[in-house]
Amino acid sequence: MSGAETVVQILADEGVDTIFGYSGGAILPIFDAVFRYNDERPADDGNSGLNLVVPANEQGAGFMAAGYARASGDVGVVMVTSGPGATNTVTPVRDSMADSIPLVVICGQVPTAAIGTDAFQEAPVAAIMGAVAKHVFLVTDAEALEDTVRSAFELARTGRPGPVVVDIPKDIQNAEVDFKGTGSLPLHGYRRRLAKVEENFLSDEACERFFTMLSESDRPLIYAGGGVISANATKAMRRLANEYGIPVTTTLMALGASDTTHPLALHMLGMHGVASANYAVEDCDFLIAVGARFDDRVAGNPGLFAARAKNIAHFDVDFAEIGKVKRVNWHHVGMLERDLTDMLAYGRRIGFAKQFETWHEEIANLKKDFALNYDRESDLIQPYAVIEEINHHSKGEAIISTGVGQHQMWAAQYFDFRGPRLWLTSGSMGTMGFGLPAAIGAQFACPDRVVIDIDGDGSMRMNIGELETATTYNTPIKVIVLNNFGDGMVRQWQKLYFGGRMSGSDKSLHSKDFVKAAEADGFKFARRLEHKDDLSAVIQEFMDFEGPAFLEVVIDRDAGVYPMVGPGLSYDNMITGEWIKSREKPAHDELDPSEMF
Repeated sequence: MSGAETVVQILADEGVDTIFGYSGGAILPIFDAVFRYNDERPADDGNSGLNLVVPANEQGAGFMAAGYARASGDVGVVMVTSGPGATNTVTPVRDSMADSIPLVVICGQVPTAAIGTDAFQEAPVAAIMGAVAKHVFLVTDAEALEDTVRSAFELARTGRPGPVVVDIPKDIQNAEVDFKGTGSLPLHGYRRRLAKVEENFLSDEACERFFTMLSESDRPLIYAGGGVISANATKAMRRLANEYGIPVTTTLMALGASDTTHPLALHMLGMHGVASANYAVEDCDFLIAVGARFDDRVAGNPGLFAARAKNIAHFDVDFAEIGKVKRVNWHHVGMLERDLTDMLAYGRRIGFAKQFETWHEEIANLKKDFALNYDRESDLIQPYAVIEEINHHSKGEAIISTGVGQHQMWAAQYFDFRGPRLWLTSGSMGTMGFGLPAAIGAQFACPDRVVIDIDGDGSMRMNIGELETATTYNTPIKVIVLNNFGDGMVRQWQKLYFGGRMSGSDKSLHSKDFVKAAEADGFKFARRLEHKDDLSAVIQEFMDFEGPAFLEVVIDRDAGVYPMVGPGLSYDNMITGEWIKSREKPAHDELDPSEMF
């Protein structure tokens, strides 16, 4: 086979059904090999081949692949040309690394003899991507191509998942190679580290110490992070929580790990977490962190995070996370799904039983007394009401994708999530422009699911070209732009900490007509909602429409995201705003701008 044909056959061997990519001179051999692979396997023979989705921009391809991976749990595949094609994927690669999302990015490169000569569309991909990817390969030996690409998939999906970049010069793509159908690189160090985690089973002694701490607790609380979803450990964690009646709060990245409609589910904690969840963290005496990393958006002041907890336990898959931010009393690094299952089995074997009825009553009261709320009598459309109305239709079963900003937090707070992989957002990187392409990728991964992109006017501008991609492939995604004529989260911080000086964040004079843009890109349903009385009827039409649907909602420009915990502050400084009850007097002193974001 040629090197290009080898790459395509490996993609098929790995179970890839969809590639997100943009062509160019240095990647044309592989693009042509995809065409020929599909041409030789007609659909009427029952073989669907490789679906090639072409975006408006390579960044869009990266986020589509990330959305595909987040929604499916499989490796997302990106294929781009050299130079600007590769560099346009830097942001989605870094975004996926930060959120532990498995991607394989295949980049074309100038011929090996031209590398280092500043050839046309040459970029030092290994040097650029090395700092932001899980691993980068530059293939300079055609005979190593097959092993390299197979190893890229192994690296992307195993251990702590992440993006792997394979840079393939054009002459390697055109070279004739012997196809083996198997093989991998000798990744001895990586596999030893992985084996150390895989072979680290829970001991009876470790289980005994865990259950001793649980027996000494009256207010245990599970704090679940995105690692629970990455490890496919949701069911195991739910079983452990339900067996012993342990309430669960999740990070932004773990929404859906716990069914948010369950009586003991506390929804999201953190900077913009639900007040009841943050108060429960303050009140708990035994915190059980599962696949979480105590990041700054959750533990802004690590020393005061869960300050009343007598014990903290930490389950993780990455040794580097233990004690990195917060010291714990007990930890175990291993395979989360297996370890949580083994912990439950030990508890059943010893007949562990303890009732936490008083704590359950306290949780119920926290959820009742400090529930989310807003000005329901306002004549202006409140964004929270929009989310509530959509949630009424989606019932916690739809895939929700977002951009980054206020709309992202409103969606996180007000949507229900009955299961994992229904919430797609850029967590650690906070990348505006993520929502639309991620929704497209998710729709390809889950064609039978309702997929809704909740976006802001600022985030939508970032990758608005992908509206055409949605209609080109007739993906029936539903796109909502909550338009407050500016970068709402930035303005909220400017109001709180910069004396109300709206430097660069006010877009009220901009003339973008989002509805006309959507219509120009082929949306048959493209509407603007401006009046509160029309909210229910328009949302009904929007949700019922078959095919790509676009809705711009003009919302209250002064709507804020509350609760809010300022950067570097503890939960007792939480600002709950005007409409959410608080049990503490809020404090929001002037902060050093260098500590923000």
